[in-house]
Amino acid sequence: MTLAVRYLYTLLFYLLLPILLLRLWWRGRRAPGYRQNWRQRLGLGPAIGQPVIWVHAVSVGETVAIAPLVNRLLVRYPKHRLLITNMTPTGAEQVRSLFGDRVEQRFCPWDLPLALRAFLRRTHPELCIIVETELWPNLVDQCTRAGVPVLLANARLSARSARGYQRFSSLTGPMLQQLSLIAAQAPADAERFVTLGMPPERVEVTGSIKFDLQPDTAQIVAGQALREQLGTERPVMIAASTHQGEDEILLQTWRQLRAVHPELVLILVPRHPERFEAVAELCRGYSDRLVRRSSGTRPDTQTELYLGDSMGELMLFYAAADIAFVGGSFSGTGGHNPLEPAALGLPVIMGPDCFNFQSITDALIQVGGLVRVQEVAGLNAALSALFDDTDRRRSAGQEAAAFVAGNRGALDRLEQAVDRLLNQA
Repeated sequence: MTLAVRYLYTLLFYLLLPILLLRLWWRGRRAPGYRQNWRQRLGLGPAIGQPVIWVHAVSVGETVAIAPLVNRLLVRYPKHRLLITNMTPTGAEQVRSLFGDRVEQRFCPWDLPLALRAFLRRTHPELCIIVETELWPNLVDQCTRAGVPVLLANARLSARSARGYQRFSSLTGPMLQQLSLIAAQAPADAERFVTLGMPPERVEVTGSIKFDLQPDTAQIVAGQALREQLGTERPVMIAASTHQGEDEILLQTWRQLRAVHPELVLILVPRHPERFEAVAELCRGYSDRLVRRSSGTRPDTQTELYLGDSMGELMLFYAAADIAFVGGSFSGTGGHNPLEPAALGLPVIMGPDCFNFQSITDALIQVGGLVRVQEVAGLNAALSALFDDTDRRRSAGQEAAAFVAGNRGALDRLEQAVDRLLNQA
């Protein structure tokens, strides 16, 4: 029965292939990167003539999260070629920005056996490291058939995602049993994987490597310079990784707050580059004192809105702010990483949708470093309380930074797991 389900899944995937190719072309209208190197999604590409460690990070967030481990592996295994695959052009761009030609970057093949076999024949990886939750049945199966250990690193599984996997247990259970190891972020994540069928002896709670984030000094310095340009005495808030609909919420809130804090600056950083133009146009409806990062124009003390329409500079923008709102939390997408601003000592505010980082947000709330508001009306009150009370804002930021510092160490444990699997292979 299990094999029949996977065969049916594979057949449907093959039948959908023309639609997938058409979708690539369609998305390429706004994001041309989707049309580039499309053959790689069929497993095609040049062979790699040295031992390979394969890391799959679906997009920007996963790439940034795994970057510290990749940097360690580059030093520890100099004879290996690090191959990083992504699903999105923004993820591929992030790889190139972080590592240049120190790694090989490709798009991950679609979950088709023929594509995956072609990919594995060309790359011959000694280990596959999948970041967080990007599990595909045929990918795991083809790696197992080729004798490639598969590590699910920095793994997280929300209750909502677990329910989704449970509905397809005939695919999920066998796939999990083929994994070599799951390095889970938290005990709750580990328990959910075991409930879905992962053998408990192959699950370890290593913590989140996002705690081990070391902000780039150059970006911090650049962020401080940006703050000086905006005015060190002016209050600055950032709305980071916003999704459609959240930009309007933050702009309206910013306008309301300016009735009490007329010098307040909003740094707005949309999550997806294809939305930069639309968000810029939206901002112009709120103020003509808008400066876009991409324009190269130097902001000044008259700037009211600053649009972070660039890639790979989020920590720079955080370093220029007093308070951070983390997006994806009013859009139903589960929220983005609150540890990045917390590591810089910023108090964090998020909306109700935090299931992607549930255990982390709960812990930050407990120590006083994060405020979660359940509705848009509460956003103004939460921001006002922090801007009106400097001591409270400073204390919340210090608690957030201390929480991040106190939970480091996952990177060491994950590096040890990689070494162990490579030795076994």
